[in-house]
Amino acid sequence: MSPHDYPLTDPRHPHYNPDPHAHPGLHAIALVEGVKGLLAVLAASGLELLGPAPLQRWVRELIARFQLDPQSGALALFARQISPGAVHWAAAAVMAYGLLHLLEAWGLWRAKAWASWLGCVAASLYLPLDLYALWRHPGWPALAVLGINLLVVWVLARDLLRRRY
Repeated sequence: MSPHDYPLTDPRHPHYNPDPHAHPGLHAIALVEGVKGLLAVLAASGLELLGPAPLQRWVRELIARFQLDPQSGALALFARQISPGAVHWAAAAVMAYGLLHLLEAWGLWRAKAWASWLGCVAASLYLPLDLYALWRHPGWPALAVLGINLLVVWVLARDLLRRRY
C-alpha cells in the first residue's frame, strides 16, 4: 500500500493521520520490539535445543569458578531445579514473550491502536522497577533506562491521545 492509498483523515478520528509512514516514533519502537522479540524466540529455540544437561553443567562450573558451596545457595538450588520439564516451561514462556513482542512490533509498524495500547501498558509496568533500580543503584545507566521507558510511554500515549482514545 502506498502513502497515497490512505485517506487524509479517518471520520472516527479526524485529527489523526492513518498513514503508518506519518509515525516515525512508532516505527522506532517497533524496530526495538522486533529485535527483542527475535532475540527471545532465538533464546527459546536455543533452550529447547540445548536441554537441561549443558545448563546444569554451566551452573556447576559457575559454582566451582566462584568457589561457592555446591550444596546450598541460590545457584546450587537453581542447578537442582533444572530438569527437562523446567526447560520446556522456560522455553515456552520465553517463546510466548518473544511472539508477543513480534506481534506488538508488527502492530506498531502498521500504526495499529491496539499495539500502542499494548506497548504503553507494557512499558508502564516497568516504570516502578526502573524507579526502584534508580533508587538502589543511582547513576546514569539506571537513569538512562528510566528515561528510555518514559520516552516510549510518552510516544505511545501521545499516539493514543491523537486518536482520541
